[in-house]
Amino acid sequence: MRLPRLMLAAPGSGSGKTMITCGLLKAFMERGLCPAAFKCGPDFIDPMFHRKIIGAPSRNLDPFFTDESTTRYLFASHAKDKGISVMEGVMGYFDGLGGTRPRASSYDLACVTDTPVILLLNARGMSLSVVPWIQGFADYQKKLGPEKIRGVILNQTTAMTYQMLKPVIERETGIKACGYVPRLPDCRIESRHLGLVTPDEIEGLKERLTRLARVLEETLEMESILSIAEEAPDYTEEDEKIPKAAEGALKQAKETGLHPKIAVAVDEAFCFYYEDNLELLRKMGAELLEFSPLRDQRLPEGISGLLLGGGYPELHVKQLSDNTELRRQIRKALQGGLPCLAECGGFMYLHEKMEDMEGREYPMTGAIPGRTYGTGRLSRFGYITLNPEPEKGQQLLLPGEEIKAHEFHYFDSENPGEAYCARKPAGKRNWKCIHGNKASAAGYPHLYYWSNPAFALRFLEQAALYAEKEERTPV
Repeated sequence: MRLPRLMLAAPGSGSGKTMITCGLLKAFMERGLCPAAFKCGPDFIDPMFHRKIIGAPSRNLDPFFTDESTTRYLFASHAKDKGISVMEGVMGYFDGLGGTRPRASSYDLACVTDTPVILLLNARGMSLSVVPWIQGFADYQKKLGPEKIRGVILNQTTAMTYQMLKPVIERETGIKACGYVPRLPDCRIESRHLGLVTPDEIEGLKERLTRLARVLEETLEMESILSIAEEAPDYTEEDEKIPKAAEGALKQAKETGLHPKIAVAVDEAFCFYYEDNLELLRKMGAELLEFSPLRDQRLPEGISGLLLGGGYPELHVKQLSDNTELRRQIRKALQGGLPCLAECGGFMYLHEKMEDMEGREYPMTGAIPGRTYGTGRLSRFGYITLNPEPEKGQQLLLPGEEIKAHEFHYFDSENPGEAYCARKPAGKRNWKCIHGNKASAAGYPHLYYWSNPAFALRFLEQAALYAEKEERTPV
């Protein structure tokens, strides 16, 4: 199976990966290549930009969340029948677990998926010094294993500087120089406390990306880039097979005949979802019905489950609070046993009160006692593994099981929950979190269902049981 692909990686954050990835995707679209887009790691916002360009969901690929076979399957299943696949790296190329290991880094994903890499360097204010920088990255990957770097792009430099450096780079490092990107202040993407601003907040984004793609067609050596993508090794039929853990859960879901209707909060306040999580629920038979806690007065009709994802509720606290009828309805439904998965911002929404960015308190749904408040700093950050706390009774996770997750938030809770134990993959740090039972889980961690598909299956089974109850709390 031919899957032309490349990864755009960088020495660190702030190098212009998202902007240039978006520009490449747009350029490939203009060439009629029908690209697929992927983001390395747990980022939610970068895939929103990808989707804005290609008109289809961008996927997360993460070697911490999933084993090698699952990662390759998730890639292959979305890359097949596409003209080219573009992966955007995360942080620095080798930055992985604990800051000291390459596992779960962009390099790790490149190795797992057998993807050639183009290194993007912010060369502003540099000339010959880029050569030892490139050589250092090339030499270090030799110590780790496979050599994936095939090309380099110089960002924020001039045509004259690039033409001067191109032969030196290729002679000294053996790595192909694939072009340059001049300074483009009009195409810069602004950031906020959880990363980049979302695409819908950028005025004239479509025009910016069109302009960027035209610039890249002039300054990048597109044929060299496409040639690197075409050199990627073939995949096999084995890579297209659903991994055994997911296969068992999907088979059970089909045999059970699950078809629950799940309400999914989607608007400016709640927009952080892993697309593969949603697709797994659909594969298991769920019907996902979107609604807006900002605008809708009622939950969708006939639902038997609720998903409240993360996002930016702290920027929309007053509007969420003013929607009193929906807040009341959600509280009543959850008190009546409606199965619910709530993560980060969705978890905050379930509290009695939430602070806004200025520290003002507003009433929320009240399903969870206590308030959430801003800390002014990154409260939790990074990968975790979650296990159920045995003394807390039956959970969606069974004793001895685990599910992978990620945390990234500047707010905290007076009542974070104690149904699960979170453990860092590097070191011995652990803490209790999440309000949970056999039908629900609500806490700060963003869960990745493909790391334990049985967790998602049990949630849908509980939703189906809820729907079957003759006497239930009206939604």
